[in-house]
Amino acid sequence: MAGLAVNVDHVATLRQARGVDYPDPVAAAVLVELAGADGVVVHLREDRRHIQDRDVRIIRQIVQSKLILEMAATPEMIGIALEVQPHQATLVPEKREEVTTEGGLDVVMHKDSVADAVKTLQAGGIKVSLFVDPDLNQIKAAHKAGADVVELHTGDFCESRSPKAMAAIQEAARLARKVGMEVHAGHGIDFRSIQDFIGVKEIQEFSIGHSIVSRAVFIGLDAAVKEMLALARQV
Repeated sequence: MAGLAVNVDHVATLRQARGVDYPDPVAAAVLVELAGADGVVVHLREDRRHIQDRDVRIIRQIVQSKLILEMAATPEMIGIALEVQPHQATLVPEKREEVTTEGGLDVVMHKDSVADAVKTLQAGGIKVSLFVDPDLNQIKAAHKAGADVVELHTGDFCESRSPKAMAAIQEAARLARKVGMEVHAGHGIDFRSIQDFIGVKEIQEFSIGHSIVSRAVFIGLDAAVKEMLALARQV
């Protein structure tokens, strides 16, 4: 059975749209944990477009499962991670002009800087995941960089639902497990597409946010998390 870590960024996006103090992603973090989620995910971006520093620090104090901090591998973010001490840091690419993360981290091209970031975070007692495309060369580079986890970027599959894209995910997941890394998956997964992952036993955890928060608008956050959790447990 796969686990489920819930990203609460989109709760913060709604708050920031009006520049008010609600809805609070801290409250959302409590609710997703009470609903049974295995972890809470926040992405602290350079431009602070949704999650704020305050959110990260408070959620770290109250979370009872685990806090996963998505972040760019920059000196500023590495410093914040070492201070806050999330249970896991997930290194992702980041561009100011993108709406959301558009693809995986190119570990092959940036192998030295990524390896340095991994080493620094691990030395600070933080488990490190690399968000990568389901490409065998990226998996090999992530392993060489010393990552504990790879999170496979599932956006291409979720947009196309093509057998070829799913085959790439399966092949990457098998290699990652073979070399001893944990395998997580995320980006674009909704209540329909997650069912396509049933049988991909290598995936140990899903990271999902937008579809859960969107569903919560109609049925509430507790029910939305429980629905997705039940589907993840089938994988």
